[in-house]
Amino acid sequence: MASLEEELRLDEEENKRELAFIREQIPFDAKKHYSDSTILYIMDLIVDYYYTSGILESNEEEIDIDLEAVADYVCQKAKEDGVDNLDPEHVFFIVQADLDFQEQNL
Repeated sequence: MASLEEELRLDEEENKRELAFIREQIPFDAKKHYSDSTILYIMDLIVDYYYTSGILESNEEEIDIDLEAVADYVCQKAKEDGVDNLDPEHVFFIVQADLDFQEQNL
């Protein structure tokens, strides 16, 4: 079993790979609008959505994820956190790229 430090290091490396993937996938105007830290923040909110929505607890073999619902959740939570400069269309592209990354890395 890996140590906590090792787990954290591996998680950080995975986040860097996912961030790079998302940056490759999203439109140019979204790339220039969001910093790496903002995209990482959005990635955390996406994970939060999956935990709170119950999607991760589903026993279904194939799960239909409503990308617009995820993007709306991210924008709403960000606004609650005082981050109100997120463009819902950009967030949608980030959510879509995040899901694509997850599907490729199952």
